[in-house]
Amino acid sequence: MDERIIRLLLVDDHLLFREGLARLLSSEAGLAVVGQCSTSTEALQWLGRFDADVVLLDFDLGNEKGSDFLTEARRSGFKGKILMVTAGMSATECAIALKMGASGIVLKHNPSGILANAIRLVVQGEMWVDQRVIQEMADSFPRSNPQELPATLTRREDQVLRGVFEGLTNKEIAAKLG
Repeated sequence: MDERIIRLLLVDDHLLFREGLARLLSSEAGLAVVGQCSTSTEALQWLGRFDADVVLLDFDLGNEKGSDFLTEARRSGFKGKILMVTAGMSATECAIALKMGASGIVLKHNPSGILANAIRLVVQGEMWVDQRVIQEMADSFPRSNPQELPATLTRREDQVLRGVFEGLTNKEIAAKLG
């Protein structure tokens, strides 16, 4: 990876968490916290004036949801990465966030090194999703054998989805499927 600094915007409604996270991430080589916001509105205004490579976004922002920010940030033309950093989301909420353009989901109880690694991976174009989130998403599907999958998935889509549920990166899935 090149040696450029990855600029981070933290969006979380808990000030103490934001400040602690900012200190932890600022101690990581190649990462710089360039802004902190407590609401989606504040973060969108911030992005209108400044630039960030990655937004670390909490899902539950008190009276707001991180999904609102995802929609508006993409609508306003933000091309950077958005990494959900959350205490928890349902399998449906996770799937929706990823479909809406989140680059990954990191659970807050992970060590800061995992978050730093996830940030670096999403900047390189990878997707990073916590294994517990992947397991919850897989468990949300009814148990069935492969022949009983809905006809809406092609064989190839089924293979890709299985790779996602196995926790493989996009590159690993591509290599596996040829």
